[in-house]
Amino acid sequence: MPASPQDTVELALAAGPRGGDLVAIAEEHSAANLRWAGNTLTTNGVTTSRGLKVIALDRRPDGTCGVGTVTRSDVHPAEVGDVVREAVKTASAAPAAEDAGELPAGPAPASWDDPPAGTEVGVLRRFAAELGATLSAAAAAGRTLYGFAEHQVTSTFLGTSAGLRVRHDQPTGRLELNAKSPDLTRSAWAGATTRDFSDVDIASLDASLARRLSWQSRQLELPAGRYETVLPPTAVADLMVHLYWSAGLRAAAEGRTVFGRPGGGTRIGERLAALPITLFSDPGHPGLECRPFVVGHGSEPDSSVFDNGLPAGRVPWISAGVLSALRSSRYSAALAGLPVTPAVDNLVLTGDGDSPPSLDAMIAATKRGLLLTCLWYIRKVDPRTLLLTGLTRDGVYLVENGEVAGAVNNFRFNESPVGMLDRLLEVGATEDRTLPREWSDDFTRCAMPPLRVGGFTMSSVSRAK
Repeated sequence: MPASPQDTVELALAAGPRGGDLVAIAEEHSAANLRWAGNTLTTNGVTTSRGLKVIALDRRPDGTCGVGTVTRSDVHPAEVGDVVREAVKTASAAPAAEDAGELPAGPAPASWDDPPAGTEVGVLRRFAAELGATLSAAAAAGRTLYGFAEHQVTSTFLGTSAGLRVRHDQPTGRLELNAKSPDLTRSAWAGATTRDFSDVDIASLDASLARRLSWQSRQLELPAGRYETVLPPTAVADLMVHLYWSAGLRAAAEGRTVFGRPGGGTRIGERLAALPITLFSDPGHPGLECRPFVVGHGSEPDSSVFDNGLPAGRVPWISAGVLSALRSSRYSAALAGLPVTPAVDNLVLTGDGDSPPSLDAMIAATKRGLLLTCLWYIRKVDPRTLLLTGLTRDGVYLVENGEVAGAVNNFRFNESPVGMLDRLLEVGATEDRTLPREWSDDFTRCAMPPLRVGGFTMSSVSRAK
């Protein structure tokens, strides 16, 4: 019979060599999903899994330390010792780790012994009933709906030989909905993120797609060029997540990214945005709650296995338009002489106005420009400017005199989210739970506003449908 994740952590730590340092991370994961196509529910299912990661630290007489990491799934209690011994052997043969440090310590929380959380298909029961009604209504109106809904829960238990015990239960839900015309020539997309599907209004999402499909009744052709552009929250999320992932302290301090100065040093303290926006992460942000401590599966320039269990709190990355922090480990922060600011698994962007406009109000304020739906196939072209390229998808619209005049062709864009911030014309109301389409498998916890940007670069026309 499998041990509890807490017992697995304790078994691993007890199997370590006397006086040796060890980190044990046990996770339990469950997921439930629904899929539909052609206005018909097609599949549903539930999956479960569990895993163990052991990180052994080989402290050496010369003060250096080797690191060995071993990951296994569905480990039986009798096999835990074998995993630990393999990690210890790997650590003894490893080169010295440059980021070596002491492991964080601390007492176990009161919830440590509570059973792991999980999910099952019942969490989607109310949503499934509403989905059925929405599929029927769409079919009657001549729309064909495709999509999926998924709910996951991951429980993480982390223990160290320094005595630290921390745990976190992370629910993650997302919905993607695509509507097409009967001849499949018109397509619109919407997405949502949620913790438990109690706040998902699929009928409202379908109504927004019906509106966008109606805008596509008139087709127009536009050339490549620089356009004033309104980006909805999902497109903003995809760009800001890429900015966040690229905002590592070490590469910036070495002058290798857009956040560094040529010759070395960072741009912390410099103004990046034309308007007083704030970009921050906060494990306790309502609706986007996430793990409040570091889980380091491996050492990278701005994350470290030696930081496992380190507390992670609210960090303003950009404050009132000024760069104020970059993602760091204790090691990279010490190299730069700055406070440590670990990565957090959510991201929020806000403006500074008391009454920010809605997306519709921003459209009404646009004399002539483009309205996007979402972006996809985003790739980095130049890290020194954070120039990205990608394609538009599922509806690009021409706005004239405050009204949507019709749909236009797709484009390939070449744009830097950092450069774009310097051309902000307007920041709308932040959408509490925004699903980035491109990164929906990796980073779902976002709250983003629509943005109106001057001179967004559409580098070429795309014939992608």
